[in-house]
Formats: sequence, C-alpha cells, structure tokens
Amino acid sequence: MILLISTCKNKLHELEFVKPIEKILINLKTEFKVKHYLKLLDKDLISSEKIIICGTSLKDNEFTNNQDSFSWIKQTNKPVLGICAGAQIISKIFGADILKKKEIGFFTEDFKKDFLGLKGKVEVYHLHNNCTTLPKDFTKYTNSKIPQAIKHKTKPIYATLFHPEVRNKVVIENFIK
Repeated sequence: MILLISTCKNKLHELEFVKPIEKILINLKTEFKVKHYLKLLDKDLISSEKIIICGTSLKDNEFTNNQDSFSWIKQTNKPVLGICAGAQIISKIFGADILKKKEIGFFTEDFKKDFLGLKGKVEVYHLHNNCTTLPKDFTKYTNSKIPQAIKHKTKPIYATLFHPEVRNKVVIENFIK
C-alpha cells in the first residue's frame, strides 16, 4: 500500500496537489491511502510499502512550522518520494537550508544521469516560492544550481522540487514500480 501524505493546509488544494497523484496510482491499479501530515499515525507509516509526500500551493508554508511531524523520515528505510513541499521537508530534515526562489512554469532541466526515468534534457513544471541547498548525504541529478531532483546516497529517499504529477508522470510510476 502507498501512503500519500498531504501537506495542504486547505483541503481544497488537495484537488491540485494530491488528486493527480491518486489518479496515477489508480491507473497503476495500486492500493493507496491519503493522510494529512498532522493526522499521521505510526500505524500509517508501518502499514505502508512506499510513501509520497505531496506538494501544496504557493502561499501555503504551514508545513515549515511543523518539521517535527516529519522526523520519522530520517529513521525510515522505506522508499519515500517528496514532491515540491515534500522535497523541501526532506531536505530540511537532512540539514539543508530553505531559500527564497520563485519559479513558476515549464523549465528544461538537464538530468546528468537517470532519475526515475528522466535523463538528458527534460521539460518539467515548477511551482514553488522556495528551494533548498543540497542536503548532506544526497546526490543531485540535474545540472542546475538548485537541486531539482535528488536522492539519498544510501536510502531509497527521492525528492523533486518540480511537479512530476503535472508533466513527468513516469517519475511517480517508476517510483511505485
């Protein structure tokens, strides 16, 4: 079972940031459940096979005030994929700094090696007000200054600052497979 973690303060925003991922999982005939990070229980983490931390809207930074809710990430050995807000959470948990950097729209990223099915020059969709520095023990997969796609060096923890549910569904599909 896949656990989708919503970071949306406003439930309505889940239509944009959680529902598209749900649709991908439905198409893959994959069992999943959605939980808001403030309602997450240990049993949710234990019963999940893989975890996706979804993004949220531009003006919603409430998750940054609740970093303790994500302390489990450092201890888990389960595969985790953080998308936008999820990438910021993962990066912060592993010691990176959060920086102001607004990017909205389609950008071409150059993937220097395969990242869950993306390689070479690929158009991706950005929608964020913040970015991060590269966290310790992570590898950056793009040539851009900002770590747009990263993976932990020894754990199956992935993060994308861009939104693969919009343009690059293969990232989520390969993460699930």
